[in-house]
Amino acid sequence: MKTFSVRRFATVCLPLLALLISCLSSGAQEKGEPGKFDFYLMNLAWGPEFCSVPGASSECKAPRGFVLHGLWPQNYDGSYPVNCGERPGPAHPEQNLDITPDLPLLDHEWSKHGTCTTMSPEEFFGLEHQAFHSVRIPKKLRDLKHEEPLRPKDILDMFAKANPSFPQGSVVVSCENKRLTAVEVCLAKDGLLPISCQGLRGCDADALRIVPASAK
Repeated sequence: MKTFSVRRFATVCLPLLALLISCLSSGAQEKGEPGKFDFYLMNLAWGPEFCSVPGASSECKAPRGFVLHGLWPQNYDGSYPVNCGERPGPAHPEQNLDITPDLPLLDHEWSKHGTCTTMSPEEFFGLEHQAFHSVRIPKKLRDLKHEEPLRPKDILDMFAKANPSFPQGSVVVSCENKRLTAVEVCLAKDGLLPISCQGLRGCDADALRIVPASAK
């Protein structure tokens, strides 16, 4: 008869338990239903960190300023549908390289998020262009030349001043390892008007390193 090994249990089972907890805590639905979501979350990735996002290719080149990571169907409870079908992407994806400068990422965004709308690929990426150009980027961030620490609140205040019509709480700052990675904007499902975010957590770091593109 084999003896029970606590160490073997810890070695084999605990990592699986951690993975299970991680999966359960994630808001992603294993397979969503097209059109069944509450609002859009637009992720504007900070250029110097852009090439590290999931889906970006090894040949990705860091752009300046903010670029569009994606326009994601989202729910008020924090969940979000993904991979809602296997519809083919746009016939000419290169037409979207003005806002998302990486073709593999465009393909990833369509299959994971675009399929969760009821739009055609051309309609979806047209909506992305509309959303991207609806947000004014603060001048200080557009003209950043040197690395500078800023509090998440400072960044939110700058976006509020640059976009005075946006309601309070419609912009969220994202970070990783005390570095700015993205600014996210919540937009209404119909009309793309900015709305107050629900079910999201923003960056809670005291201060963030804002790295200009020239430093990467």
